[in-house]
Amino acid sequence: MAFGKKIFELKHVSYRYRPHEPALLDINLSVNEGEKIVILGPNGAGKTTLEKILAGILAPEGRFVAFGKPVTQQEINSKNESAAYRRSVGAVFQHIEFRVICATVFDEILFGPLRLGLPREEAKERVEQMLDFCNIRRLVNRLPQNMSGGEKKMVAIASMLAENPEVMIFDEPTNDLDLESQNWLVSALQQLNAAGKTIITATHSLETARELADRVWILGANHRLIADGGVELLQDADTLAEAGILR
Repeated sequence: MAFGKKIFELKHVSYRYRPHEPALLDINLSVNEGEKIVILGPNGAGKTTLEKILAGILAPEGRFVAFGKPVTQQEINSKNESAAYRRSVGAVFQHIEFRVICATVFDEILFGPLRLGLPREEAKERVEQMLDFCNIRRLVNRLPQNMSGGEKKMVAIASMLAENPEVMIFDEPTNDLDLESQNWLVSALQQLNAAGKTIITATHSLETARELADRVWILGANHRLIADGGVELLQDADTLAEAGILR
């Protein structure tokens, strides 16, 4: 399968939340436009940390280049630079946080397109599209904080999709979702990728990985990259066992 230009490059990337507690160690990876990548690894391997680096939230040790430009703490701290980055890269993380200023689900989804500078009527049209695309119109007037975990996850996904970034990052996206919503999400991500979106998903589920990957990154409990390859890695029992995914 042919992919587009290189959009992310990580060279000798590490990240430590505390000096002697590494979350990632010496990661060398790249991402091309239009890829569908799944990050696998046991709990604590660094999957979410890696996604936060790609999402422009954390500045790592080493060199991280996005869209041809190095990403440093200075860029992350810059309001203009970070806003520009969010136009290209969207993310939904496992722990959902809603904007306290948003009174309803409609307002929550509307916030992103307005922040990007869309005219209000066009932004409202996007909200309407996402309510239908994500099958959550029944939630439109609900208070986000009063919903179930699965409902919050679907609203967070709709909010990110409404911003229409070219790269979409998902952290354990099927957690908290019922089977119907899980099936919808897998199908939706496949559609978005077919339309040209780059999809990066972190999961502990081999079943989800088989449905969403055309490339697999495997992180080990030692916070290092064990393997980077095609979907055949999902059948490699030795590599999966080395990573602590199979026991």
